[in-house]
Amino acid sequence: MSVLHGLLAAVVRDGASDVHLRAGSAPMGRINGLIRRYGETVLTPQHLQEFTREMMGRPGQWEEFAAQRDADFAYGVPNVARFRVNAYWQRGSIGLIMRVIEDKPIPTFEQLGLPQTTFEELCSQERGLILVTGPTGSGKTTTLASMINYINTNQPVNIVTLEDPIEILHRDRLATISQRELGSDTLSFSAGLRASMRQDPDVILIGEMRDKETVEAALSAAQTGHLVFSTLHTMDAMRTVTRIIDFFAPHERAQIRQGLSESLVGVVSQRLLPKLGGGRVLGMEIMIGTPTVRDCIKDESKTEEIKQALEEGSLRGMHTFDQHLVKLVREGQMSEEEAMQSATSAHEVKIKLMAAKFA
Repeated sequence: MSVLHGLLAAVVRDGASDVHLRAGSAPMGRINGLIRRYGETVLTPQHLQEFTREMMGRPGQWEEFAAQRDADFAYGVPNVARFRVNAYWQRGSIGLIMRVIEDKPIPTFEQLGLPQTTFEELCSQERGLILVTGPTGSGKTTTLASMINYINTNQPVNIVTLEDPIEILHRDRLATISQRELGSDTLSFSAGLRASMRQDPDVILIGEMRDKETVEAALSAAQTGHLVFSTLHTMDAMRTVTRIIDFFAPHERAQIRQGLSESLVGVVSQRLLPKLGGGRVLGMEIMIGTPTVRDCIKDESKTEEIKQALEEGSLRGMHTFDQHLVKLVREGQMSEEEAMQSATSAHEVKIKLMAAKFA
């Protein structure tokens, strides 16, 4: 086993979510949200260059990285894990940030703490747009993998994914699935999405909606009979709607609002939060494309009413992030102090917690 593989095995064994390798510092891992150093051995520029060359397997990949100064790719270590790697240059030497994708069965909705009935209903839709949003490191990739795995297991459909890079590998089950990676299999999300429309897809996963062209193509696919999954780096449902609209010029926004209101099946916004007793727990906000929500999206003057629709939509499986924080506190999974610090509105969470005590 190489030095790199031994290091990665040790960090993964300790439950790290990310590995940080940088010249001039000891190896580091992020465990339960906190950075931990591994030993006192300082990595040299030569170490980082050797590690990077070892991981880059595609012909010409090293030359591209040397010219462009950044690279995203996947790397696997047998019997350890797969990694989503970002290689970059800093102060004249290479740095590596590696997200750990453990080599184990894809977790179920129940194992992730996702409401099973709601997520099964989302995945059973024939067409529309489903978005999983949240900051970096919030578990979006794992949630999407679980949803794709549910469809793969239960529906005889054709699934096409466009990923940068491919992190979690899926095998054909009841469904058939093609996974395409940016750089090696397609040049961009928008180009890959346009091509996928000629590949007889029922379900399409787009790793991230990064630009106007990808959003337009995703909405078009959702409106023409496909179930489309994607992600955005937004903190809640209302900001997700606003972010999508903001990709477009003012004169285009009325049309996009109309298309989004017709296409949006649901938005899941999530974050990983400190768990009482150690570890982390999933906090989330869920918005379903009900008639009320669709009306709020279509009419710009009603966008702010989305929050109220979520608060009142518990029968449809909807709730705000703050409502979920209160639930986590009542279940003993979070402390009140952590809930208040994580809340969108600490004042509202405090009131809800007080009301729960006297209920």
